[in-house]
Amino acid sequence: MVDPGTVVNVIREARERRTAPLILELDLADGIVEAPPADPLSALMTLRRTHLHDVLGGLRRARTDPRVKALVVKVSGGTALAMAQELRDAVAAFRAAGKLAVAWAETFGEGGRGNVPYYLATGFDEVWLQPSGEVGLTGIALEEPFFGGALEKAGVKPEFAKRHEYKTMANTFMERAYTPAHEESSQRLVDSLADQIAAGVAAARGIDVAEVRALIDRGPLLAAEALDARLVDRLGYRDEVYAHVRERVGGQPLLRFVNRYNRAQSVAKKLPKPGKHDAIALITGQGPIRLGRSGRGGPLPTQGPSMGSDTISAAFRAAVRDDRVKAIVFRVNSPGGSAVASDTIWREVQLAREAGKPVVVSMGNVAASGGYYVAMGADTIVAQPGTITGSIGVVVGKAVVNDLLARVGVGLGHVTSGDHARMFSATKDFSDSEWARVNASLDAIYADFTGKAARGRGMTPEKMHELARGRVWTGADAHANGLVDELGGLDHALGLAREKAGLAATAPVRPFPHGSPLDRLRPPESSDDRTAASARFDGWGALSGAAARLGLPAAGPLTLPGAWEIR
Repeated sequence: MVDPGTVVNVIREARERRTAPLILELDLADGIVEAPPADPLSALMTLRRTHLHDVLGGLRRARTDPRVKALVVKVSGGTALAMAQELRDAVAAFRAAGKLAVAWAETFGEGGRGNVPYYLATGFDEVWLQPSGEVGLTGIALEEPFFGGALEKAGVKPEFAKRHEYKTMANTFMERAYTPAHEESSQRLVDSLADQIAAGVAAARGIDVAEVRALIDRGPLLAAEALDARLVDRLGYRDEVYAHVRERVGGQPLLRFVNRYNRAQSVAKKLPKPGKHDAIALITGQGPIRLGRSGRGGPLPTQGPSMGSDTISAAFRAAVRDDRVKAIVFRVNSPGGSAVASDTIWREVQLAREAGKPVVVSMGNVAASGGYYVAMGADTIVAQPGTITGSIGVVVGKAVVNDLLARVGVGLGHVTSGDHARMFSATKDFSDSEWARVNASLDAIYADFTGKAARGRGMTPEKMHELARGRVWTGADAHANGLVDELGGLDHALGLAREKAGLAATAPVRPFPHGSPLDRLRPPESSDDRTAASARFDGWGALSGAAARLGLPAAGPLTLPGAWEIR
């Protein structure tokens, strides 16, 4: 027999769970995933990771939800600067709606840099730090290796050509130290990023910028020192942080992770409704750009995702064919790669615009070289101040290993038919006629790249050349120079797309391409079908073998070298 009192308690608890105030949580220990990975293995491995779209959507919904009273975020070192700026923008809008936002950390950098985690935390109402922690506000540094001397000792002769002096990937393998142009470009990047962090901290904490810079020069600061310097509001452990927030909220609040909250709200909003609804298509291109299908960037999941021209192109075509899609947001987070694949995606952006679908690009942490190529034809380009972009240039070359083979006693015979049959061989120098073909290719790619960029940005070729030449820019500098149109994040880009399409601010967002796991198994109906895109991975063409041996980015000649995540 069921106890009536038990039934009453269950009903009461269920009612309280539906009506109790909510405190949203976000744990940044594992970072945030830009978008669900394209391949099944990576998708499974990131199943429990928090997605950016869920965080932004959850905070957006929470602004108008009377149940949500506060946000508590555990800040750690796994977030890059542009992503931190994206989160800061979302938190600012959350606070503007009258909600409490509290950031806490065990430490802002333990034996390492904590610049970006601390910068993110200053976007909240309160900053808490564990008493044993530190504020690793130490300034921005960029370290770049040069292998010219090492390769010479090893008997490897790099033969590269580039367009132009700021395209620094070749320097990594040919030089022993900075060239003047390379040092100038890198110094400006560091200065721009440091300015953004110092200004952001100063404005948020009510401290003069000069004082912030003095504190940076003293860093890292112990917890007590950071408290005295007004860099943090309170010292305490996790239990003390949560007790404080619960007291501020009052009642018996429930905790909900932001992503779980967003998905629950999304399910409620997706109940069947009559008629069709106009929407914004969201296409995400992440990782090195290659020919073929998107997927992992290499044989191991840890090598990250890649942006396949077939997959991205199919997504654009599907969005164009869908009458409910009124505009497209293309989220780009890529260091570039294959020139041909980049051009293929650029063409689909043009076709979408010609079909009457406005295209807004939202740049993530990095959208440079080929990552800028795929974006430059959009109606509007949006980037964060800390986005790494530009690098409008090209580099091609190979590593000649004859001396190395001779030192270890390896002989190599060859037979050929054709003057250039061994042009891309790693065991011979380029001949004069081969160098002529290399330079012809470089000139053609650079002219095509800068010509399309100039038309897309409404600039003269001369002006574009001054901004190009392979130079890398921060989003802030790119905006000042007209390479991007507006500063902001994904939410801002979605808002612009809705405006361009004449849609309401609540118009839904639909990811493209979208489909079930069965789509990966069924045979394609035509070449327009996204399942017809077969994976091919050869961004360097005939140079792929030499690129792999040298440790070059396998994606191709329009690639930005290095990790380019400022933390």
